[in-house]
Amino acid sequence: MMRTMAAHAIVGEAPRQDAAPLHVQGVSKTYVGTRGVVPVIGDISLTLHRGEVVSVVGPSGCGKTTLLNVLCGLLPPDTGSVRWYGAETSGQPANVGYMLQKDLLFPWRTALANVLLGLEIRRIDRVKAEDRARAMLDQLGLHGFADAYPSTLSGGMRQRVALARTLVHEPDVLLLDEPFAALDFQTKLVIESDTVKLVRNSGRSALLITHDIEEAVSVSDRVIVLSKRPTWVKKIYEIDLGVERADMIAARESPRFVGYVRQIWADLDVARQ
Repeated sequence: MMRTMAAHAIVGEAPRQDAAPLHVQGVSKTYVGTRGVVPVIGDISLTLHRGEVVSVVGPSGCGKTTLLNVLCGLLPPDTGSVRWYGAETSGQPANVGYMLQKDLLFPWRTALANVLLGLEIRRIDRVKAEDRARAMLDQLGLHGFADAYPSTLSGGMRQRVALARTLVHEPDVLLLDEPFAALDFQTKLVIESDTVKLVRNSGRSALLITHDIEEAVSVSDRVIVLSKRPTWVKKIYEIDLGVERADMIAARESPRFVGYVRQIWADLDVARQ
């Protein structure tokens, strides 16, 4: 599923384009259920800089998806602040694309029609919208498949359509919730590479939730390790592999790669205890 955040209300000062796209300070979140109050996010602070790819890893069930939902305004934080370009917002921030693990394409719409959906809702000129959608499909290796229905596409191709549906809105920031988890290894590397190239070449920023430590290390400038629930930031790794960052094979072959993976795995192993 893709959510491209639209209108937002500014609380206090207006956004500053020289500020970091995202700054989170002291955010917490609890749920109230049949078993009482369940603390999910204990205390999280983080920053996403312009042109940066940051991955967030943590034990299963620690609240990673809840964190994304708070960041994009789908859930309010209990405490703390979420600032987009230096300004607190009420509701969903503008120019943020949110992509989930499942592609959730409409089966009765072609690949092109699925990509066009959000542009139609925004009432973008049809000719301009189709040009943008076709160009994005082509850029993601789907030339010639614009008129194909989801049932005729492979899992990797469907995920490319979902990515095109997110990127066609030209969001400044991508929030990605394990979008590559269901793909086979080869397809995963290709789409990871495509995504990283599009983000870095266009000066966008991306925050990626993932369970895959190797994926996190290979695509990211930084990796944020979360604790078990109620979650907090256990450690932050600055990733320097010394290779072209869009080359997923070169990243995994870097002499530094295994060291990062082992350190983060050790942190997660402790976090689960």
